[in-house]
Amino acid sequence: MPTSSASDAPAEAAAKPAAAGGGVQSLERAFDLLERMADAGGEVGLSELSASSGLPLPTIHRLMRTLVVCGYVRQQTNRRYALGPRLIRLGESASRLLGTWARPYLARLVEETGETANMALLDGDEIVYVAQVPSKHSMRMFTEVGRRVLPHSTGVGKALLAHTPADEVRALLSRTGMPAATDKTITTADAFLSALEEVRRTGYAVDDNEQEIGVRCLAVPVPDSPTAAAISISGPAGRVTEAATERIVPVLQQVAVELSEALASSGPST
Repeated sequence: MPTSSASDAPAEAAAKPAAAGGGVQSLERAFDLLERMADAGGEVGLSELSASSGLPLPTIHRLMRTLVVCGYVRQQTNRRYALGPRLIRLGESASRLLGTWARPYLARLVEETGETANMALLDGDEIVYVAQVPSKHSMRMFTEVGRRVLPHSTGVGKALLAHTPADEVRALLSRTGMPAATDKTITTADAFLSALEEVRRTGYAVDDNEQEIGVRCLAVPVPDSPTAAAISISGPAGRVTEAATERIVPVLQQVAVELSEALASSGPST
């Protein structure tokens, strides 16, 4: 006996609408759950995912079970789910590729500003540098690609968190702590939130001797980036002055827009 009939198909189609753009709905849902897990710090319970996604628990359980089998999610002893180790390889490869795409734009920043140019992403609670083009000056800043730092002491961290809800920023700072890298480092959540308000007002972020004495950094987010990204220039405080800031920030903002457009058009249409 057949398990379903032709008359069942319309009902099932009505219950499971086609994914946007003709995609596969279960894939879209699985990736959405992974992103929600990342936004929540990497570990969640099924009920939390159901509340944030609006999907029923049986659907989420089925998707998570598949992701666990594939190694992209693992189940903890407390029954909660965490992002799995197979995502590390994918993330590292994607970060390298993103850095490769960004290098021509960073090179243009170096040509127009004279200072070292960087690109960074927010990875969990940390900032990771994925690309850099060094200044041609003999005295220049150098940050190793792959280096991880905490957001509160960097210009790119401020740029990346500027439009994040205040309660989420406080939760992140609570998880990471706010250790002082220098005597200029912001070490309280209230002061950091005030700094983010200034970023929203001006359109750019400043690290003024906060990560390293003698170094200033100017940063802007890459708008509409597929993953939260920021670009920056860094140099000696004696060169990256207030007067230089007025000249450099418009260049940073223009390059960020152009990089955003390049990233949006980098994938083939189907």
